[in-house]
Amino acid sequence: MLKRFLWTVVFSVAACISLTSYWVMRPMPLVSRTIDLSIEPQTSVRGIAQAVVDAGAEVSPDLLYALFRLSGKSRKLRAGSYELSQGNTPLDVLRKLSRGEESLKAVTLIDGWTFRQFRAALAKSEGLKHDAKDLSDDELMAKLGMQGIAPEGRFFPDTYTYGKGTSELHVMERAAKGMTKKLAAAWGQRQPEIQIKTIDEALILASIIEKETGRESDRTTISRVFHNRLAIDMPLQTDPTVIYGLGESFDGNLRRVDLRTDHPWNTYTRKGLPITPIAMPGRNALLAAVQPAASKALYFVARGDGTSEFSVTLDAHNTAVNRYQRRASAAPAAPAASGQ
Repeated sequence: MLKRFLWTVVFSVAACISLTSYWVMRPMPLVSRTIDLSIEPQTSVRGIAQAVVDAGAEVSPDLLYALFRLSGKSRKLRAGSYELSQGNTPLDVLRKLSRGEESLKAVTLIDGWTFRQFRAALAKSEGLKHDAKDLSDDELMAKLGMQGIAPEGRFFPDTYTYGKGTSELHVMERAAKGMTKKLAAAWGQRQPEIQIKTIDEALILASIIEKETGRESDRTTISRVFHNRLAIDMPLQTDPTVIYGLGESFDGNLRRVDLRTDHPWNTYTRKGLPITPIAMPGRNALLAAVQPAASKALYFVARGDGTSEFSVTLDAHNTAVNRYQRRASAAPAAPAASGQ
């Protein structure tokens, strides 16, 4: 009798283990092909099990809770945004939550983008909590702890990953901290005898360099042209600053009247740097601003192949302009840094 009882117990335990293993490894039915699972911080283990069910997994929350507890990993379950797909098992859920394998999306900010383009990209990014869309630029900067600072150029262009429901302001904060860090690193590597005197001036100049060329080999020489002009109190005369000042009214055609119309970003009518950056400079543009190449050039013009022709004298520059820009809409005869 005792032997029969023991065999019954052994058989029952084995059956339970077998059934449990089958359930743990069996794909869970889902209400759709994929479901989004969001676990808030401080959610209890039982609450996490229920959240899986509420998200659309057709599974017993009690069994899922038991799995979490018996696995020994219940204290390792992490808050975050997850994606479950058809074929996932209860064991897969345990693994995802205990390892923090969140379902992340990404937004990429391009070198040379303006703040307006930055905000537009965030506004279109799927999964973000768009808590900045109704804020003015000034209100947004105040929220980020930079009250009174113009937003242009203050965010580092990079790829930022985020979980579903992440605050748009949080991504902006990361980008702002990224620029602060990269700018400080570049400023720490500045050459001793450059014409810019503050870290903010370095950011402004870097933004101009970023917009003037995408050719890495030309950036430090373009930087030197601007440093040379600043040294002799010569206007920078760079088209991208004028275009920036025109804002949304710019139709793609820069006219002579635009170069003569004064505004705070017109480097034809005003000497020195403009009052703010004109774009988000990348790391290489930041370094170029503070590490200009050795050159006596005061002028440059685009060759049309992505590179620039540099000249020391105005006569040489005009010759280069005639060679590379034979159109009636070419830059005016007055000295110009970019001839565009």
